[in-house]
Amino acid sequence: MSIILIKINKSIFRSYDIRGLYPTEVNKETAYLIGKAYIYWLNSKFKILNSKILVSRDMRDSSPELSKELIRGLIESGADVIDIGLSTTPMHYFGINFLNADGGIMVTASHNPAEYNGFKVSLAKAVPVGKDSGLEEIKKFALDKKETIANRIGIVAQKDILNDYVEFLTKNRKINKNLKLVVDAGNGMAGYILPKIFEKLGIKNYEPLYFDLDGNFPNHEANPLKEETLAELKKKVLENKADLGIAFDGDGDRVGFLTHKGEFIRGDYITALIANAYLKQKPKSKIIYDIRCSHSVKESIEENGGTPIRGRVGHAYMKECLRKDNILFGGELSMHYYFQEFFNCDSGALAMIKILELLSESGKNLEELARPLEKYYQSGELNFFVQDGSAAGGEVKEQIIKKIANYFSDGKIDYLDGLTVEYPEWWFNLRASGTEPLLRLNIEANTKELLEKKQKLLTEIIK
Repeated sequence: MSIILIKINKSIFRSYDIRGLYPTEVNKETAYLIGKAYIYWLNSKFKILNSKILVSRDMRDSSPELSKELIRGLIESGADVIDIGLSTTPMHYFGINFLNADGGIMVTASHNPAEYNGFKVSLAKAVPVGKDSGLEEIKKFALDKKETIANRIGIVAQKDILNDYVEFLTKNRKINKNLKLVVDAGNGMAGYILPKIFEKLGIKNYEPLYFDLDGNFPNHEANPLKEETLAELKKKVLENKADLGIAFDGDGDRVGFLTHKGEFIRGDYITALIANAYLKQKPKSKIIYDIRCSHSVKESIEENGGTPIRGRVGHAYMKECLRKDNILFGGELSMHYYFQEFFNCDSGALAMIKILELLSESGKNLEELARPLEKYYQSGELNFFVQDGSAAGGEVKEQIIKKIANYFSDGKIDYLDGLTVEYPEWWFNLRASGTEPLLRLNIEANTKELLEKKQKLLTEIIK
């Protein structure tokens, strides 16, 4: 076994991926060791020898170097590598399934700013590897510099699957080719696939914003959750009198939508709309949504003959539920949308296509479709900084949640994900971030006045 005098920063291992600042926290040395630790984990846990691993990367300046060293770590451990090069995260998931790989690693930091990079780790069938499903073990093996003593050096094969991915997404779609769109790729990976998708769908009337791949994100952060990143998109939708505005995040797994009036439609409402389109085809199917979503989502699913399932926040949990419980579709407030027809994974591009189909079939605009869901008033996700000297302020966060639970003990309480308390006219959820010193609060009420009153009260108690 070779001796490697490299120290890995433990903090780069998050709940769902590996991510940190480049090159101080994530660099070519850590990429190499993670490649070796991943194969050691596959071999020791699953007895997978001579594995076939899919590797891809986003458009960040540091990604080619990290990908090269990751691949070196993989092949020196005896694994064969299929390198598909540039990819969105959903295209990476597609590749693992399409090429029947034993697992995959994508070099990406998702929507994070340019100074970050990292790795998303998967098993066969694009099953995510998170903190509770192997990432802690990979972390330990990387820190201990464990490596497989292989009797061969693996082979690297270059493979272009872009056309296969586009064909998979666009086959047999019924979309009005005259829809007028403005689409913001935020200089992220969506800009790589969208021209081919629109060409295949026959949509020519769209204005592309920031389709050039640029890991420095020179125009705005590629994160449609932040309202300020949608300013240019809103302006262009109004100027062009477009039917729809569409915004993707950096790695293409999340997507946000603006109406023809430039108004943002919440991710949970989009979840309900896509769910109800599926329920027309497959009545009585199960639909999952996260605990932050409006009660109108559950009510809409029930009205359309579906079985609503309330779930925890997080892509690893959502995908596990889809796999194990035969769930047709799921969505989160954060604009992740999960599809049984897409290997139980999330895809921003497929969510976009489903919304375009819905507009085409109904003949309505997005505002008209979403209006019945707008029954209640929401706070949006409010973040409260909490610090007690530990990395994520764990003990203090727990104390605050306990204090809130005691204060609202007369409500209907559950702990599915953090603390949820429900009353007939309002409810809230308070969750602790697993990676940051933050408490995250979501409130919904029947009236604006009640929302403001309860938000003020909760804010005072938390602070």
